[in-house]
Amino acid sequence: MKELVVHAATVFMGFFAIMNPIANIPIFLSLTSDDDRQTVKSIAFRSVLFAFVIVSVFAISGKLIFDLFGITLYALRITGGVLVFLIGFHMLQGNSTHHKTKQKAYSPEQQQAALSVAVSPLAMPILAGPGTIATAMNFATTGGFDQTIITIVAFGLLCIITYVLFLFGSKLVKAVGPSALNVVTKMMGLILAVIGTQMLIEGLAEAYKTVFV
Repeated sequence: MKELVVHAATVFMGFFAIMNPIANIPIFLSLTSDDDRQTVKSIAFRSVLFAFVIVSVFAISGKLIFDLFGITLYALRITGGVLVFLIGFHMLQGNSTHHKTKQKAYSPEQQQAALSVAVSPLAMPILAGPGTIATAMNFATTGGFDQTIITIVAFGLLCIITYVLFLFGSKLVKAVGPSALNVVTKMMGLILAVIGTQMLIEGLAEAYKTVFV
């Protein structure tokens, strides 16, 4: 039981660091700045729903994907570790690649176009990017059924938190200011870099044992 609790906490913190919902608030606000309240709610809900579905599919079918493409767990850990480390490194540097401007939606076609940002870039790659997917597959495939369920539930909980933060993001930004959000981003970046390094070390160690021992 203790191991499951530790695993759940590790999974949640890993997802929280890599998704960084607090730092994603300014991105969400910039993408929805010209939309009405109802559209903003729809975009927020769709983005977390799509992200949850994407990560859940990879978490559940991770082992099947491994067998289908002949992927080894240590290869995933090495690749995922590099991806997670790079994401954390860029967050530490204060870099962001998610910028987009759009016009307010008036017609049904424009309304649908506005809602499309929920899928891209919000759901993927901002919320469920390569690092998140690799992390989910890594956590889910390291154990059995219980670990997979914990991974999905932890990500679902984080999606709910992200949805709430998106809805009240403008108030939060006004309350804490952009400087505080920048500090949080750098802290999450440091955590991500450490998680990525740990995944890389474990992957290299397992690869060495498999290939050379």
